[in-house]
Amino acid sequence: MKSLADRPVDPVVGLTVSHESAALHVTGAALYTDDLVARMSGCLHAWPVQAPHAHARVTALRAEPAMAIPGVVRVLTAADVPGVNDAGTKEDEPLFPGEVMYYGHAVCWVLGETPEAARLGAEAVEVEYEVLPSLLTLTEAIDAGSFQGGQPTLSRGDAAAALERAPRRFSGTFELGGQEHFYLETHASFAYVDEAGQVFIHSSTQHPSETQEIAAHVLDLTSSEVTVQCLRMGGGFGGKEMQPHGLAAIAALGTVLTGRPVRLRLNRTQDMTITGKRHPFHATWEVGFDDDGHLLALRATITSDGGWCLDLSEPVLARALCHIDNSYFIPDVEVHGRIAKTNKTSQTAFRGFGGPQGMLVIEDILGRCAPALGIDPTELRRRNLYLPGQSTPYGQPVRHAERLRDIWTQLSGRADLERRRAEVGQFNATHEHTKRGLAMTPVKFGISFNLTAFNQAGALVHVYKDGSVLINHGGTEMGQGLHTKMRQVAATALGIPLAFVRLAPTRTDKVPNTSATAASSGSDLNGGAVKNACEQIRDRLAEVAARKFNIHPDDVRFVDGRVTGVGFHDRDISFAQLANDAYFQRIPLFAAGYYRTDGIHWDSSRMQGEPFKYYSYGAAVSEVEVDGFTGAYRFLRTDIVHDVGDSLSPLVDLGQIEGGFVQGTGWLTLEELRWDVSDGPNRGRLATQAASTYKLPSFSEMPEELNVHLYERATESGVVYGSKAVGEPPLMLAFSIREALRAAAAAFGPGDRPLELASPATPEAVFWAVQAAREAAADSSAAGERTVSAGLRDSGDVGPRVSGDVGTETGTASRPRGEVPSAQPSSSAPARSRRR
Repeated sequence: MKSLADRPVDPVVGLTVSHESAALHVTGAALYTDDLVARMSGCLHAWPVQAPHAHARVTALRAEPAMAIPGVVRVLTAADVPGVNDAGTKEDEPLFPGEVMYYGHAVCWVLGETPEAARLGAEAVEVEYEVLPSLLTLTEAIDAGSFQGGQPTLSRGDAAAALERAPRRFSGTFELGGQEHFYLETHASFAYVDEAGQVFIHSSTQHPSETQEIAAHVLDLTSSEVTVQCLRMGGGFGGKEMQPHGLAAIAALGTVLTGRPVRLRLNRTQDMTITGKRHPFHATWEVGFDDDGHLLALRATITSDGGWCLDLSEPVLARALCHIDNSYFIPDVEVHGRIAKTNKTSQTAFRGFGGPQGMLVIEDILGRCAPALGIDPTELRRRNLYLPGQSTPYGQPVRHAERLRDIWTQLSGRADLERRRAEVGQFNATHEHTKRGLAMTPVKFGISFNLTAFNQAGALVHVYKDGSVLINHGGTEMGQGLHTKMRQVAATALGIPLAFVRLAPTRTDKVPNTSATAASSGSDLNGGAVKNACEQIRDRLAEVAARKFNIHPDDVRFVDGRVTGVGFHDRDISFAQLANDAYFQRIPLFAAGYYRTDGIHWDSSRMQGEPFKYYSYGAAVSEVEVDGFTGAYRFLRTDIVHDVGDSLSPLVDLGQIEGGFVQGTGWLTLEELRWDVSDGPNRGRLATQAASTYKLPSFSEMPEELNVHLYERATESGVVYGSKAVGEPPLMLAFSIREALRAAAAAFGPGDRPLELASPATPEAVFWAVQAAREAAADSSAAGERTVSAGLRDSGDVGPRVSGDVGTETGTASRPRGEVPSAQPSSSAPARSRRR
């Protein structure tokens, strides 16, 4: 393979082109999995029987009443599975469970002639349960010692000793919520058996190969007997990486047993109550600073809520640990990770894959500690940014660390930060009941799969005699523009116009053993494979052209559909003519491409190595306005500078940055998952199971002014055409919104006191933060009193630990200094305690 990063003359990559399916999307002509059902007659429809308990044992299941419903054809149960009754990869996820593990768990599925018949049949199925004790919250699981999977530790140096020496030392707790994917297209699968006995599954899946494997082992078939195709998805965000497999297996099982096509499409409520979400996290931490505000040490325990089974919780936790530093150098680190087992949906991948949760922990720490240190939060962050030559706690050098400070400086200028800071101060001084906040936060996000083996991809490229090109690759299109970029990569590698290139749907009988389209690696991996296949063909064509022109093959040039030689000004042929000539010379015009990411290694047992090919960098400045009476807020302006290397497709990347930022803003400010945690009959029921109760960001939550700039002169060597991933990193730019809300709420108080802010920072949570700031202002006005925020303790310049409030010395610590803070929620966190 030629150099991955070098671009030829007049490349198609880097051009501003629209999404390859944009016209189909806006006209409604784009086909999705469920649209294909109309092309097949005699289709059956699947409907789940969902359990009404958070935890229970199934003691009896009677399907006979359902079969009496007109139109019901079959009820699928565990007894029907010819292979393995498991929908996961860790043998802990029964497809038909004998023990219900969360409210809404599907215990069987009904197949009907119509969706209505299947629904009525599901209502008629009689199931008896023995109700068992359940754990719903992270706190309950921690107190009960309910954990699953491994408990890794990330460490460097001696955090305990460094904390002892630290002039300024703080500790606290933090709990952050999950997030519903809420893709526009809910989970959908459509399966049938063809005339050769092959099981063909259309699935809305980010990982067709794994969907194929799971369906095959459920059916007791080989993978070669099952084909999975993903035409396109109406959004995925990680929610369709693992979760589609069992649903596809249900459809496949139904079609094998009945001989008829089976359609399974979840409605919105079923999707939200059956499938997993972003992992909530709980963190306890201790941090040490020097007198100038430089981070010296961090010791923490982070606990994710994995739900009822492991799914992807272990790699999600690993990435959270690897990103707890975000963009900051911390000399001594000791962070323990663990996964709680609760009676909720199995939480799964979500854009960022644990990275946002880990990064939010350190951002919350800096936002809370900055006032106690007497340092502006923006300045505290700037002082701690990585410098060239420094490495992460897991041992990977931070390559191009200088970009962080350059982006920081550029953004400060573009956002006119200093002038606006003064304006915000003036506004707050003249407005008693409305305050504004301004905050700036950075992003450093590692790109590659945690599991090294996943960092490979394949492609299949066909050139036809007329010069047209068809490409297949292992990546899936979920609206993110991957197919658009792959067309541009192919056109650039072959030196032809973009219109010459067509892309075929992703399917497992064209490119096998593919990795999930996830980890922001879709363009890197599949782009490398497409480029490799195209270069094989181009090199063969160059031999044909070289004989025609009587020159060396290295001197042949492919530009905009014409083929010529170096220095030729009066002699060329069309790409189509050359392809036709090659055919008649019996030169193969197809090639299988392959790419594997080099230079990465990861030892998961020691949490050490270099797991990432590179880091994507960025920063954002956000300004908000908060109403002191209600906690309601407006997002006034956000400025972003983001590093995408040399963009493959600038318009696509711009959309990814904007979309990721807004989705991150939703997670951090609006989207709150609520379960019934009472001891009543609905314990464990998801209360926010529709758009009417789950608040999504909309146009009204967009900043009134949003400015996005792609970092320039940012070629990344060793990556396809010098580009960088853009899927996940922009989500974390939304940290600036949350920290701006903290600053605005703090402005209702003395301004120099730490302030706790719940996550998500809903208007209700912001209201309680405002109240806490006002109480701090009232306390500070009282003679002789010193105030602090809840849940943050500072040892100041004295040796003994201080429990309770910052600056309030109460003697020695109530626990040994070497002990990690207990995993208990803050007893005086106003936003969370008053809301719950």
